[in-house]
Amino acid sequence: SMIRFDRASKRYPNGREALSGATFDIREGEMVFLTGRSGAGKSTVLKLIALLERPTRGLVMVNGCNTAALSSRRIPAFRRQLGVVFQDHRLLTERSIFDNVALPLHAAHAPLKEIDKRVRAALDQVGLLDRAQALPLELSVGEQQRVGIARAVVVFANLLLADEPTGNLDPGLSMEVMGLFRRFNDVGVTVVIATHDIELVKASGLREIVIADGKVQDPAGENLVVPSMEAER
Repeated sequence: SMIRFDRASKRYPNGREALSGATFDIREGEMVFLTGRSGAGKSTVLKLIALLERPTRGLVMVNGCNTAALSSRRIPAFRRQLGVVFQDHRLLTERSIFDNVALPLHAAHAPLKEIDKRVRAALDQVGLLDRAQALPLELSVGEQQRVGIARAVVVFANLLLADEPTGNLDPGLSMEVMGLFRRFNDVGVTVVIATHDIELVKASGLREIVIADGKVQDPAGENLVVPSMEAER
C-alpha cells in the first residue's frame, strides 16, 4: 500500500490527543476522501502523511517508509515525492503565478531550464498557462486554487494531499477542482483529500475514510480501532 496507518496516535504538546489508534490503508494509485467534522483529526492525518508531524504512538508508513524512523536530514527528500494543496493556497501575493509554482523546484535546486519547462507544463495542466505572469490577487478564488494544485504537482509528486481544497469554492468550481485531481489520479498519482463537503464525496463514488473524534471509522459505522495494549498514563 502507498499509505498505512497502524494504530497511529498523535498527542500534541498541549495534551490534546488529535488522533487515537487510527488504522487504515490507502493503495497506490487510489483516490480517497478523509471526511469528518472540523477538528475531527483530518488535518492531523495529512500532517502525519506529509511528515509535518510524527506519530506519538503507532506506525505511519508512506511509500514503504516508516516516518517515525526517518532521520531529519532525509525529510526534505521524502517531502519532494509528495504535493500538498492547502485551503488558503498560501500563495506569495507579490510574486507572479509562475514564481509561485516554481517555489518547490527552487527549493529542490532544480536547473533553471528544467524549472521553466516544468512550471509551464504544470500551469498548462490546470489551464492557467496564459496567466503565468499575473499576480495571485488578479485571479479569481478558483484560479488561485488551481495555482495551488499546479505548485503541488510541479514536483512530479506520486502522492497528492489536499486539505479542504474546495472549502471556499462554489459547487461548479468544486467539481472543476475535483476533475483536476481525477486527471492526476488517472495517470497513477495517489490522491488523498480531506473535506467536509459530503455532497462532493457522494457525487464522486470514491472510498471514504471517516474520522470522528480522532478515531477512524468505516462508513458502515463499525469502529476499526484496535484497542491499544498500553494503559493510558
